[in-house]
Amino acid sequence: MFESLNVFGKKLKTCCQNPMTGFFRDGCCNTDHNDQGMHTVCIVVTSDFLEFSKAVGNDLSTPRPEFNFSGLKEGDKWCLCAPRWVEAYRAGKAPLVDLEATHEETLAIVPMDILKEYSEIVSE
Repeated sequence: MFESLNVFGKKLKTCCQNPMTGFFRDGCCNTDHNDQGMHTVCIVVTSDFLEFSKAVGNDLSTPRPEFNFSGLKEGDKWCLCAPRWVEAYRAGKAPLVDLEATHEETLAIVPMDILKEYSEIVSE
């Protein structure tokens, strides 16, 4: 397996381990061909985004104990599907992004200049 890289082409950093996130539930926004949702964008959750996500059918705030999911709250970090981030961006509800923890595959659908506009911390 290849080392995962972030949008800067450097080693992908951990997004969050509490709550545990990522397609592989390893705390990182790693991806592979099985990840059809492209869970590659490490976001900083906002209440505005949670309301938007719930309104479009993806309730991330309600606890789901059967999936060991306590629900997200403002300030949490989470590996979000890149297409959902784009949808939120177009609706004016996009949350901030941790670029060092955002997988390089995100660049296939979100230009770097847009990601930088929403960066929590910009570094290279």
